[in-house]
Parts: sequence; C-alpha cells; structure tokens
Amino acid sequence: MTDKSHVVIAVVNNKGGVGKTTTAVNLAAALATPRRRVLLVDLDSQASASLWLGVPRSELRPSSANCLLQELPTSQAIRSTSVPHLDLITGSVELANADLALADVPGREVTLKLALQRVRSEYDVIILDCPPNLSLLGVNALVASDGLIVPVTPQPLAVEGLVSLLASVEMVRLRLNTRNHLLGILFSIVDPDARKGMLLIKQLRERYGSDVFRTEILASRALEEAPLSNRTVFQFAPRSKAADAFHRLAAEVLERVRA
Repeated sequence: MTDKSHVVIAVVNNKGGVGKTTTAVNLAAALATPRRRVLLVDLDSQASASLWLGVPRSELRPSSANCLLQELPTSQAIRSTSVPHLDLITGSVELANADLALADVPGREVTLKLALQRVRSEYDVIILDCPPNLSLLGVNALVASDGLIVPVTPQPLAVEGLVSLLASVEMVRLRLNTRNHLLGILFSIVDPDARKGMLLIKQLRERYGSDVFRTEILASRALEEAPLSNRTVFQFAPRSKAADAFHRLAAEVLERVRA
C-alpha cells in the first residue's frame, strides 16, 4: 500500500478504557494534511469521538447508524470538523441496537464495507473508532478494514484481553476470509512510573516483537483535558509530549501501511 491507496484502519479492542477513542481521534487528526484527506467513522453508541470533536449530542444525526441500519447514502452523513482535511461520520445511541437490526440482513457482516465503498475513493485514510466489543458491528469493522490498530493499557486484565481479542480477530479472518492485517499493538495510557506496567510492556514487546508500535502514548494532563474542550491534542496542547507522540505514531502507521 501507499499513502494514496485509500486505506481503512480499525482501532479495535474488546475492552473499554484502553485509549481507543483517544487513539482514533488524535491519530486521525495527525494524519490529516493538505495532501491526505481523512475520514473518522464513529461506530460507538456512546459517540465519544463525535462529542470530542465538538458535535453536540442533540446534533449527532444523521450518524453511522442511519447509514448502516436505514441505508442512508454515506455521503449524506459526512460532516466537516474543526480540523482541516478531517471529516467525520458521527456515532449515536441507535448503534446500541445494531446487532439486532442487522441480524436478519443478508450479508450482514459486509454492511459497513459496502457503505464505505461509496466514499472510500474520496479519502486517503478512513479511521474506524470501534465499539468496545466484537459484536456484529465490531465484526463489520474487521471486515471493512485493511489494517488493525489495537490499543492496550499495560495492566494485567487488559493484557489478558489482548490475547483473547487477537484470537477472535483470527477466527473472524478465517471464517469470513478477510484480508486485514495487524498494523500494530499500541501501548496507551502508559504510566512510566508504574513498575508493574513497564514490566508488562517489556514482556509483551518480547512476545509480539515488531507487531508492537515503537511509539507509546503516555498518560498526560493534555490528553485528559483535550476532550473537555472539544479539541484534539494538537489544538489543545500542540507542543505537548502527547502531540509529539501522536505525530510519531502517525509516521509509524504510514510506514507500516506502505509496507
């Protein structure tokens, strides 16, 4: 793949609180440049990514739910954001019923892929902020994506969840013959002063090797406060270590996409 190959990347984990939305929002912002159009698709019923980018809860519709469940043309759900060259399809509470609504739909696992095909050629990168589970909606994201980013916090339960998630992803890949691949495991919300956490990182780097991104996203005040101001970390604290880390992550992602 190259920069211009219209790649779809799913940010996925079946556990909440691992920095998934933080990763999706700020990576999307880091990738958006005059030469690279980016679309962020919020697939979470809590719509955290959409709220982060300043969309009021009362204005979330039309959302990704309307595209997936009511066949609204995807182009009609796209809106611009305060970040130049970054567009958004919002999430909404209707996504909580997506599994039930899609259960009897023929080809239900490819609903998202088909919806994105209509706009895929307009964007260099599409980032999917996935729900915190591998429900039917999560499976749709796996099928629609070319590559996966898995944020993980260096905590024992999160690490156990990683093993389970990767096994589930492989099962979906084999059962549905998907072609996505793991772009990388990302350590997020890292506390460098937590000895047990740093030991877990060391162990996982030894276990997964090059499947782990070199960049780590440290816990920081900037990342805690940025969503409260409806700004990305680049808008809120452009000279922060967090902003620098996401710039480095974006460069790594592009490097792996090209490979």
